[in-house]
Amino acid sequence: MKVAALVTVATLAVSAAELNGPNAPVAVHEWGTFTSVAGDDGEPVEWAPIFGAPDLPCFVDHQPRGFAKWQISGLVRMETPVLYFYSPRALTFNVHVDFPQGVITEWYPQASKVSPSFKSVGPVYRNGSIEWSSVHVLPGENLEFPTTVGASRYYAARQTDAAPLRIGNEQEKLIFYRGVGTFPPPLRPRYESDGKLEIRNAGPEPIPLAILFDSHGGKMGYRLVRGIQDRVTLDPPALTAGFDQLRQDLIAELEGFGLYPKEAAAMVETWRDSWFEEGTRVLYIMPSHEVDSILPLNLTPAPDETTRVFVGRVELLSPSTRQALQDAVAGWDSAALEKYGRFLSLFAGRLSLGGITLQNAQATLARSNAKSCIP
Repeated sequence: MKVAALVTVATLAVSAAELNGPNAPVAVHEWGTFTSVAGDDGEPVEWAPIFGAPDLPCFVDHQPRGFAKWQISGLVRMETPVLYFYSPRALTFNVHVDFPQGVITEWYPQASKVSPSFKSVGPVYRNGSIEWSSVHVLPGENLEFPTTVGASRYYAARQTDAAPLRIGNEQEKLIFYRGVGTFPPPLRPRYESDGKLEIRNAGPEPIPLAILFDSHGGKMGYRLVRGIQDRVTLDPPALTAGFDQLRQDLIAELEGFGLYPKEAAAMVETWRDSWFEEGTRVLYIMPSHEVDSILPLNLTPAPDETTRVFVGRVELLSPSTRQALQDAVAGWDSAALEKYGRFLSLFAGRLSLGGITLQNAQATLARSNAKSCIP
């Protein structure tokens, strides 16, 4: 049974004992993100981050070992989908995920099969899939999970009431995977000459929710819009919002789309340093049928309930970001440039910035390449 995209918060306010209690349904919940970059015309552009600090522990698997993900370009970075399992009793699942317009790059625990291998993908990344056979769901078990010395965004996803899992000789609170896709995301945000942002829905279904977020100079603001059938136009948000209120609003929205409270909080905590970094972006809820089309999920046996909530992120070169980048270059302000992280070189190229921008990118790349994961 597929859970509807919108459910009442009352049904979500349940305890850990109820979620895995003797009368609880067998449920699987998933959240994840799709990150893309919009061109000046609103269309998605192909991109590959040329640098970025590692954010995954070294026990996470990827293909092939030692590959440089920053060299892989695509329209979308599929970042950190995680699967949670809830059951009143021990169960064993087979889990299969297809990614027709992309490939899987990282995962944990160990997968039974990942295809295609990077030796055979060629210049276009597509027809990806990953499978975990014999996923043992063990409610009530006190299992030990792997850790590392360094901090990682990975661990926030464990802070839920999901049942622990054992796959082969590896144990975890969730199933995690990532990938790179070539599919065009449905949202097309474009700045008009008067500085307003037009958001066009190019997909077959209404966008349930979109949030225009802006952060500059330590200040932030956001606007929410719901049910985008065709297109809407928004004024830039006033930079008067506080992080605590934004966090609270986001968690409430994610609960409204089907996540349990601790799942919603874990998702926001996982991405708080990325979603709310310097710059301008639109966050939106991907329509559920589009998620199922982009990323078909097959669970055997079928659970009583399945909920999937994916947040799309579209990064924008807004007028305020343009000005901030130009000011940073004029002032030789490397620290200000580094705030734009993996999007810096892409935006610099569009603005024809040089000099300090290229030096900064090269220096950051050298630092980030010193290690590929968090030990």
